[in-house]
Amino acid sequence: MVKAANSRGTAPGTPPRTRILVVGGGYVGMYTALRLQRRLRADEAEVTVVTPEPYMTYQPFLPEAAAGSISPRHVVVPLRRVLNRCRIVIGEARSIDHAKRTATVTTLATDEEGTGAIEIEYDEIVIAPGSVSRTLPIPGLAEYAIGFKTVEEAIGLRNHVIEQMDIASSTRDPAIRDAALTFVFVGGGYAGVEALAELEDMARYAARYYHNVTPEDMKWVLVEASDRILPEVGPEMGKYTIRELRARNIDLRLETRLEACENRVAVLSDGARFPTRTVVWTAGVKPHPVLAASDLPRTERGRLDCTAFLTVAGVEHAWAAGDAAAVPDITAAAGTECAPNAQHAVRQAKVLADNLVHALRDEVLTEYAHKYAGSVASLGLHKGVAHVYGRKLKGYPAWLMHRVYHLSRVPTFNRKMRVLAEWTLSGLFKREIVSLGSLEHPRAEFELAAGGGPKAPPPPSAPNPPKDDQR
Repeated sequence: MVKAANSRGTAPGTPPRTRILVVGGGYVGMYTALRLQRRLRADEAEVTVVTPEPYMTYQPFLPEAAAGSISPRHVVVPLRRVLNRCRIVIGEARSIDHAKRTATVTTLATDEEGTGAIEIEYDEIVIAPGSVSRTLPIPGLAEYAIGFKTVEEAIGLRNHVIEQMDIASSTRDPAIRDAALTFVFVGGGYAGVEALAELEDMARYAARYYHNVTPEDMKWVLVEASDRILPEVGPEMGKYTIRELRARNIDLRLETRLEACENRVAVLSDGARFPTRTVVWTAGVKPHPVLAASDLPRTERGRLDCTAFLTVAGVEHAWAAGDAAAVPDITAAAGTECAPNAQHAVRQAKVLADNLVHALRDEVLTEYAHKYAGSVASLGLHKGVAHVYGRKLKGYPAWLMHRVYHLSRVPTFNRKMRVLAEWTLSGLFKREIVSLGSLEHPRAEFELAAGGGPKAPPPPSAPNPPKDDQR
């Protein structure tokens, strides 16, 4: 293991700069580093951001990116441009030894060098690695399912859906056609509902350009283990969403679980079987593994035990917010924690950065207090639901509020203008329905031309559906 070079070089007689390490480049990581570089002088501190990707993904825009309403490059914010006064390290934090004030990090170069992980020393640490998809030991899930948490997954899913329509249009096998046009989404939260609604809306539009595929040919299935969907928008708007989706012939199955998806057949706990080539898993998240690989206190659910000041409880010089932190909600009943969502994360980052600056300057810290304002969700073009400040909206007004709210929250003026321009153009021109699935294998054509052998065969087709159709 190699220690990272110490960049604390200062002139003799001057105090060393405080080394601040930010683990994670998501909502909390980016916004915290952005505020720190604005508020701290260059001679006060140096900020290092460790992140697996060189960009921050604005996840509420992933469904629209999948539907083609927004270009993928406008869903992400380049960290090197925004955090121009910070040191950006593209790598993965593997463990944190807070007692020694070191973090073990693997980078793109460590494997090439063969020297092992590096250790980054720090004086203050901000832990904001976000979360990872929570999966279950379901047969076939790892082999056939796709998540919906990154921009790569969103665009890959868009390409996949259009490719399935192409397969269905060209095959002469009814079983392959049926499986290609069956799309199963697992999870009735924001990610699952918005992804399904936007993609169904996109596929319905795309069907007009196929001579032998109609919207009625496609089967869209949403599987949710609880008795409701979109709990954030309240029971009334949740019931409206159910009615809206079922009116679009979407098969919504509550209190149902996915039990298997081996051999491209989705088996549900209610006995239904769906031959399908598409299973999208959005059934929750879990804390990032680096939290368990640290010596910091955690709650029963694996999140860092934090105070309302966004410090890690009982530990000095450690800060956390967002999905990784169990922050008490002082605006609610005792024992209530802030929900791990973007609304809290962005606001917590501001308070965290300010408190960190106050701590360095021996000033008074501020508690984080934000009463939940409500939620908005898109259900496709011109369709949505909202429950904001006690007001309930549905249809076009809710969809418009969804766009206005997230446009105001997406980082940087540059991104706001680009997204607004794309929305304007999409209102004037027709949707783009091109699949660029070859992006996932960019060297395939050259390998074939260079004599590298034929392209990889397509995935195996779904088996014939059961005779006693339980759908």
